[in-house]
Amino acid sequence: MPFRAIAGHRPLLELLSRATARGTLPPSVIFAGPEGVGKRLTALALAQALNCEHPIEAEDSRDACGTCASCKRIARGVHADILIIEPGDSGSIKVDQVREAIDRSMYRPFEGRRRVVIVDEADALISEAQNALLKTLEEPPSASVFVLITNRPDVLLPTVRSRCQQLRFGPLTPGEVAAVLIRDHGLEPADAHAAAAASDGSVGRALAVSADDANEARDAAARLLQAAASSQDPRRRLDGAKVLTGGSGDRDELTRRLLALSSLIRDMGLLLSRADNRTLANADLEPQLQALIRSFDGHRTIRAFETVDRALAALDRNASPKIVADWLALNI
Repeated sequence: MPFRAIAGHRPLLELLSRATARGTLPPSVIFAGPEGVGKRLTALALAQALNCEHPIEAEDSRDACGTCASCKRIARGVHADILIIEPGDSGSIKVDQVREAIDRSMYRPFEGRRRVVIVDEADALISEAQNALLKTLEEPPSASVFVLITNRPDVLLPTVRSRCQQLRFGPLTPGEVAAVLIRDHGLEPADAHAAAAASDGSVGRALAVSADDANEARDAAARLLQAAASSQDPRRRLDGAKVLTGGSGDRDELTRRLLALSSLIRDMGLLLSRADNRTLANADLEPQLQALIRSFDGHRTIRAFETVDRALAALDRNASPKIVADWLALNI
């Protein structure tokens, strides 16, 4: 998948495109950021841009064509010069895997211009494997590039981090997640938007949730907002909290519903600010959101968004799901 086809991260992708065109790409880089936001796709896109037979070149930029034999082999994972190291059955990356890749990286590329070694889930490298990488990262072979992918860069040894340039990937917007789900995974728009609303900016997380669970999460979040908009009665608001927990008290389920709630409140803020409706994450629910903002002014919407953030933080600190839901319902 070329740079241009990857959702989000435009500044990072443009930086990589320019560095590829200029020949200034660092020999060792870390792609850090949340799971499921496109770090591995970007590493493969970089490998394609470096080895494409018919690259698309503009002023100060370079991208892969995506259709030549080299690009297709990289996409299929069968290119001789693209080495991917990832955790084995044990869940860790062993020193033998690293040493084999280092040995191969010392030779000139077999069929491409540059050899690219991608270490996926690099935080799974055992200490011995990280130490084996150190000398190579410090004095990398001229024709090789090392890309370490991780959502936990702090787990890597400081000596490894110091030898690599780090690029930080942020979460995708709900709209970007929904677009990927529709384009690449065949989800219906309503299901895609529901899954994106509870994804926390991660396509991987969106795919891990069934369409029914995602729709239920968004529906519960919408019902809580409707209850909060229609009544200040604490008893009715606590009934809304029961809707949010689903009566189960399951921490993961509440987290999913809070993320959906945050997405809905964000869209309410966009509508209040008269922003472009195309930026809405829950565009299919716009009529319901328009009705809700009659009861939510800008100040209340911001306060509600902050309240959801505090509730999510409390869940991360192992607070009781029921207490969190009750507190949120009373304060939103």
